[in-house]
Amino acid sequence: MNQPIKNLKIDGNRLWDSIHEIAKIGPGIAGGSNRQTLTDEDAEARSLFQTWCEDAGLTMSVDQMGTMFMHREGQDAGALPVYVGSHLDTQPTGGRYDGVLGVLAGLEIVKTLNDHGIKTKRPIVVTNWTNEEGTRFPPSMMASAVFAGELSQEDAYEKVDAEGKRFGDELERIGWRGEETVGARKMHAFFELHIEQGPILEAEKIDIGVVTHGQGLRWIECTVLGTESHAGSTPMPMRQNAGRGLAQITELLNEVVMAQAPNAVGTIGHVEVYPNSRNIVPGKAVFTIDIRSHKIDILNAMVDELLGKAEEICDALNLKFSHEIVGKFDPPEFDQKLVQTIRDASERLGYSHRDIISGAGHDACWINQVAPTAMVMCPCVDGLSHNEAEEISKEWSTAGAEVLFHAVLEAAEIVD
Repeated sequence: MNQPIKNLKIDGNRLWDSIHEIAKIGPGIAGGSNRQTLTDEDAEARSLFQTWCEDAGLTMSVDQMGTMFMHREGQDAGALPVYVGSHLDTQPTGGRYDGVLGVLAGLEIVKTLNDHGIKTKRPIVVTNWTNEEGTRFPPSMMASAVFAGELSQEDAYEKVDAEGKRFGDELERIGWRGEETVGARKMHAFFELHIEQGPILEAEKIDIGVVTHGQGLRWIECTVLGTESHAGSTPMPMRQNAGRGLAQITELLNEVVMAQAPNAVGTIGHVEVYPNSRNIVPGKAVFTIDIRSHKIDILNAMVDELLGKAEEICDALNLKFSHEIVGKFDPPEFDQKLVQTIRDASERLGYSHRDIISGAGHDACWINQVAPTAMVMCPCVDGLSHNEAEEISKEWSTAGAEVLFHAVLEAAEIVD
């Protein structure tokens, strides 16, 4: 890359302003965002993003999962495009930066190219993937999973929210069901910028995380069945307490995961106990285990050990145990050439960097199965994310976007 190009910078103030402008749509109650997928707020944010993109000269296509593809022409009409993006939907109590940074940094790349009259051989496509969060319609990363062939469009359309509303119906209702066949596009490369959602980069005072791998994940929905009985008159040895089974499995999960530290994490974050009355011994507990590792052999071994021992625990307590894997993906390893491009861009721009493993799932994890893919990460304060207190600095967002910019330029190839 020649010296003038090396010195190109994105407009960090413009990017920062756009992030906080879109945050006005679907504001949370504590400074964050509540812009869940396929809500009216999601539709409004999409429309604003569309306007900004069209003002920058991009043309829009939308596929049948509602994913937005905003296209900047390349000089070679036959060249595969370079894609860059993330998602605009949020958690119910989400932050302002999760996902949004990656989408708007993609748009900022285009604006910077326009500012300097720079043309690229390959087209550049800024992308907003539908339903990355999966908080309203599980599973997460839904549209990219359909794009990669890991989930059928028919199954995705049948997913329902807590009110029983179908994904397909809500996509139609907000007016963002496109006509393009999902997964028909071919990519030269896909890049995603994201906040780390963890504490490592900030703690080590590192500017850029170069993501080499993502963690594989299993979501296991477990059911423990016992017998409801009176909390005062049922002797302790005669109880079939589903809550006790839940408690012991919670400790089991911690033991299994800690034995693989630091290469694994595990969480029970969703719990329902029935009948949930203070003076009734619980007869049923339903809970979801989230277990992750970036090493597939460790992930599979933990799941096998966990489920086997959970069954033994419940047998010993005269309880019944059942489970269903409701979400899964294997650990992705990102494209080594693109990963090196991100390292090189960080070096050229003078940013400190380190290799990092993404603890969270991202659309890039699915797209990695169908195209060369890489991720850039920037720090976030205290590692907080999926929380309205999520925070980053303008300097961090600028650094991440500049590294992303130069990596995308390398892949898209500047035309003199």
